[in-house]
Amino acid sequence: MIAGNIEILAPAKINLYLSIKRKRQDGYHELETVMQKINLADRVTLTRVDSGISLRCVQGQNGALTDCSVPGDETNLAYRAASVFFAEAGCDGGVTISLEKNIPVAAGLGGGSSDAAAVLSGLSHLFPEKVSYKKMLELGGTLGADVPFFVDSSAAVLASGIGDVLQPITPLDRCWIVLVNPGFPVSTKWVYDNFALTSGDNPYTLGANFFLNKKLDWFSAMSADLARCSVASLYNDLEMVTEGKYPEIAQCKQRLIEGGADIVLMSGSGPTVFGIFSSEQKAQESHDKCKEKYAAVFLCQPISFQNS
Repeated sequence: MIAGNIEILAPAKINLYLSIKRKRQDGYHELETVMQKINLADRVTLTRVDSGISLRCVQGQNGALTDCSVPGDETNLAYRAASVFFAEAGCDGGVTISLEKNIPVAAGLGGGSSDAAAVLSGLSHLFPEKVSYKKMLELGGTLGADVPFFVDSSAAVLASGIGDVLQPITPLDRCWIVLVNPGFPVSTKWVYDNFALTSGDNPYTLGANFFLNKKLDWFSAMSADLARCSVASLYNDLEMVTEGKYPEIAQCKQRLIEGGADIVLMSGSGPTVFGIFSSEQKAQESHDKCKEKYAAVFLCQPISFQNS
């Protein structure tokens, strides 16, 4: 007998680097990015019903959802994920979705995309043999560029194309991550619309001379050598766009650097900034210090972290 409900954790992600390559005729940007899943997560509960789709969003214990900014209708990616699943499956049935939000909204952490992927994965268990894994990846790509990454089981990937071509890579391990969200949302569309993708004099295309194979080797060794890495080792082409309008981002970065972070960067289109620490004590101290100024501060670990 098929279980009538399932609960799934939908993890956030950070971008360890992000390089914009070109803008396509369809409006999407081609990019290269390394994404790492972390253990800050929304909680998605799916209950199988006879028909229809309903969605209820509630605030998580960390208070990430502080207003009504998360819709409960078809404009929500999680709702749309269920809709495209049933359209593809062509089967009778419906689902009630309960979404506990712990990941800040419009924060560069992929929360909405992860929620959508969790719905697709959960429905594949509630309605087995209706939609293949390959088709779920395709459906995810129609919902958003990051959704296939969250459908995929890999903890870290090199993503190319529009974010839908995934190459699993060695994930981070044995480090601590402090996330600092300055408390305001940033529109991904606005950031990309204001990204100046022109020629060599473009100050934002920082990865023009980037040698990817060498960087991937560096990622593989990063856990062992994290304390020796420079805070400038990685980059995000979108950072200068978002930081140009929101100088608070630079202040968040400086606080993490002063707190002893080995690497500091903005994630995705922002505004969340993360610091990676090789020292748990320094990470905890930096987290506590940042909490004195910002409400949305999280001490996390890579999804692959294993306690000894």
